[in-house]
Amino acid sequence: MLSAVIILSIAIAIYLGYKTGLNTGLFCIVFAYLIGCLVMGLKPKAIIGFWPVSTMFVILSVSLFYNVAAINGTLEKMSGSLLYSCRKFPGLLPYALFGVAVILSVMGATYFTVLAFLAPITMLICAESKMDKLTGAVAINCGALCGGNFPTSNLGVIFRGLSDSAYEALKVKAPMDSFNMEMEIFLLSLVFSLLLITVFRYGIKANRNIGQGVNFQKPEPFTPIQSRTLTLMLVMMVVVLIFPLLKILMPGNPAISYLAAKVDVGLVAIIFAVIALLMKLAPQKEAISKIPWNTIIMIAGAGMLIAVAVKAGTIKMLSAWVGAHVPTPLIPLAFSIIAAIMSFFSSTTGVVTPALFPLIPGLAESTGLSAAVLFACTVLGAQSSAISPFSSGGSLILGSTPKEEDRNTLFNKLLLRAVPVSVLTAAAYNFIVAFVL
Repeated sequence: MLSAVIILSIAIAIYLGYKTGLNTGLFCIVFAYLIGCLVMGLKPKAIIGFWPVSTMFVILSVSLFYNVAAINGTLEKMSGSLLYSCRKFPGLLPYALFGVAVILSVMGATYFTVLAFLAPITMLICAESKMDKLTGAVAINCGALCGGNFPTSNLGVIFRGLSDSAYEALKVKAPMDSFNMEMEIFLLSLVFSLLLITVFRYGIKANRNIGQGVNFQKPEPFTPIQSRTLTLMLVMMVVVLIFPLLKILMPGNPAISYLAAKVDVGLVAIIFAVIALLMKLAPQKEAISKIPWNTIIMIAGAGMLIAVAVKAGTIKMLSAWVGAHVPTPLIPLAFSIIAAIMSFFSSTTGVVTPALFPLIPGLAESTGLSAAVLFACTVLGAQSSAISPFSSGGSLILGSTPKEEDRNTLFNKLLLRAVPVSVLTAAAYNFIVAFVL
């Protein structure tokens, strides 16, 4: 009965967030308090202790550093330079746009930042190059999500934190290496994205004359401030990545293992953020104001309610139910489709992954499936419906379409073509991946 109440409260929190426009995390915190204290008898301090401090800190610190690059125009200048370098291969424009979005996301730009920068440019390029706007939209959406899945990028650090929390909540003795897991998700999403873009690139007749007539303008050189910002971004990537990668290459080296264990992306990002602000690369007030507080509250609030669910045994119950009623070979497919449906109406990072990730460790243990594969299927499934016009990404793309008539046409294409094709392709891809891996 208690588990049913908690599951219902999660659904109500999502509905209220969608209906009222208020942050879903706020409703999750309310339900966590009411159910945890009044129904389960937990102390208020225990409920407050469910606030995911580690995940919140990583999002805050990483976004603070990369906000500097967004404010002083470094990210925008990078996108222009990368697009210009692809001017000799106009037929490959969708892949060039995808590559630009991936690189910007890997460098730390958030999903929304990448789309905010690239969507207006992409719509203009589509108009000039006779490329179908839906193809351009799919390309930059896939790139922003794929690059974000990199272990040290914005989505990557969130998924790593959520997977670590899932194992900690279940007190698993040997939790998986979240860095390797996220790298696997990144590589799988890279292959899936290229496959999906190819489907749209060659499956739409309007793309037959793609690239003819496009006028690439040479971007201005990087300013001294932007050059220094770019240098800091590259150095930070090296610092964060070098020791975990060396640990993979030399797993038996104690010195490398020691240093890899001491490298934390959140703490490293804070150091580089302080350096950037001391160098006056961007105003501190503006950099802090652009931290995604809404996302932090959403993820943390959902995390608190999920922690209450773990305490009540709801997560173990759901894992046992899925393991008993869904055939083992179809579990990855089920996670992919469920995540896609949930993501159509709610946030992947704020609702979908915090709700589904805690199910995976126990389910992987009981069924013998790879936990990394289940995590990947969940992420790819959820991201497959992120192109929906009702999502923040889809709405950003629509808002960047200059003409009202084109906007209405693109709305229908996103809803009736992009979402079904993407979701079904992701489901088939995840099904094959689960068998191979």
